[in-house]
Amino acid sequence: MNSAEKTLRARNLRLLALLAGFFFLPLAVAFWMYYGTGWRPLRTVNHGELIAPARPLPAVHLQPADATEAAPAELFHHKWSLVYIGDGQCGDACRNSLYVMRQTRLSLNNEMNRVDRVFLVTSQCCARDFLAHEHPGLLVLDATGVEANSLLGAFPADAREQSLFVVDPLGNLMMRYDVRQNPQGLLQDLKKLLSLSHIG
Repeated sequence: MNSAEKTLRARNLRLLALLAGFFFLPLAVAFWMYYGTGWRPLRTVNHGELIAPARPLPAVHLQPADATEAAPAELFHHKWSLVYIGDGQCGDACRNSLYVMRQTRLSLNNEMNRVDRVFLVTSQCCARDFLAHEHPGLLVLDATGVEANSLLGAFPADAREQSLFVVDPLGNLMMRYDVRQNPQGLLQDLKKLLSLSHIG
């Protein structure tokens, strides 16, 4: 190899190293800022409160509040779930939350069959006439027994009356949404999750 070829090869290697630096340097800086400094972007794309890391829910066998219905074989699996936790007499906060849950699911149109609605009743079960008339298809489960304690303990306890929870088809609790906010936010989050997910 003559000197001209050596010079050309050295120049090409320098150019290749420079191009690699342009590609990898921003990536390295981004990784360092995110994982090394604790810095996080202020703006998030989701409207609800992301539960991170997602919490795997324990496997429990809860009976439907209505004895005429069959118990689900596997709770919180195979479909996405919108979950409300509260008193079975269903006061104003409960009724508003169930309304938001129902309307959000209906607004998913062709995707609505991928989402279940679940009401975990923690006491005074139940306002059966209201639930049957206003919320057909809602899965109302008796969560008053000892077996339900481990399941309920996985959900944040604060402001439950004003909260809807999102559980993925693998049984992971992943998001909480404040129903006092604009319901369009929950709908947008769900649409995004369903479009990105190949399960449920």
